[in-house]
Amino acid sequence: MKIWGTLSIYLGKQFLKNAGIILAGLMAIIFLVDLIELLRRATGKDDVTIWMLLNLALLRLPNLMMTLLPFVALFGGMLTFFRMSRTNELTVIRASGVSAWKFLMPSLFLAFAIGGFILTVINPVASTMEAKATQLEATHLKNRSSFLYLTSNNLWLRQIDHDGLSVIHARGATNQGVDLNEVIIFQYDLNEQFMRRIEADRAYLRPGYWELFDVLMTSPEQAAVRRNKMAIQTDLTVAQIQESFSPPRTLSFWELPKFIKTLEDAGFSALNHRIYWHSLIASPVLLVAMVLVAATFSLRATRRGGGSILVMAGITTGFVFYFFTDIIRALGMSGNLPVLLAAWTPALAIILLGVSMMFHLEDG
Repeated sequence: MKIWGTLSIYLGKQFLKNAGIILAGLMAIIFLVDLIELLRRATGKDDVTIWMLLNLALLRLPNLMMTLLPFVALFGGMLTFFRMSRTNELTVIRASGVSAWKFLMPSLFLAFAIGGFILTVINPVASTMEAKATQLEATHLKNRSSFLYLTSNNLWLRQIDHDGLSVIHARGATNQGVDLNEVIIFQYDLNEQFMRRIEADRAYLRPGYWELFDVLMTSPEQAAVRRNKMAIQTDLTVAQIQESFSPPRTLSFWELPKFIKTLEDAGFSALNHRIYWHSLIASPVLLVAMVLVAATFSLRATRRGGGSILVMAGITTGFVFYFFTDIIRALGMSGNLPVLLAAWTPALAIILLGVSMMFHLEDG
């Protein structure tokens, strides 16, 4: 029992060391690629400095790291088992009567534990940094002039046009934000001086303008005016309104359920946020599945020859599952798959594949 405890610690350390090497290498590559892309996008923008871009790339790095975790588990597991196979350590362990399932347990346990730690502790930090990065990017690189803020009972829209600034408040929305209820619009001129206040029972977003009904318009220079109907020009589109919501990656695992409820109570679809939240919950299982796949290909490499071919096959399998995940998520976003199925299918499919291949390897 003591020997197995010592062996488990050794196997776990090997997995952590190799996964750390893979993670450091991938993060360095991703950081450089992201920085180069930011430099390209900042061309011609005099107010954007290299230090600002470095800060932006660093703020985006933790969330990118979370995206890479399945590959870290796959490549880290393959490097661990392949090295131990090449040095005949696994041969000695198996000759002592330890099954493949047993010597995989430390790596599988660590993969699940790391996934749970990142989900509950690292994810909130990464989402906060991503939110700051998104704000910087919107201000300095996208020059976004329209923003949306949503609470449980209120919706605020800010739009800038040729005539000045308009701040739109609504008590609720339907049809994905196209139709607003109990609307109040505060209009300001180009010098940010208050011009008028417009109240409307309903507002509908049409191409190029807001159509208001049951309107009461007041201003400092004139008495209140009532109209049955009026139009206000806008550059906003439905896509811009929906893009103004906090992206799922800018919200932590703990904040997402509350935001999903707020989004749905306000009349908007929270499908993307729901799928993302369930995908986060499934991420520890996905890491375990990737370690299983890594072990399958690495052990085959030693026992049956053709190591380089099988290692490449394992890497290819990882990328195939990555694209498979994107396809399943796209089907979920389109409403063709239920949320739970869209979020959990990739992790469960990969873990079932890994388990079946391990059974075939051990007993086949």
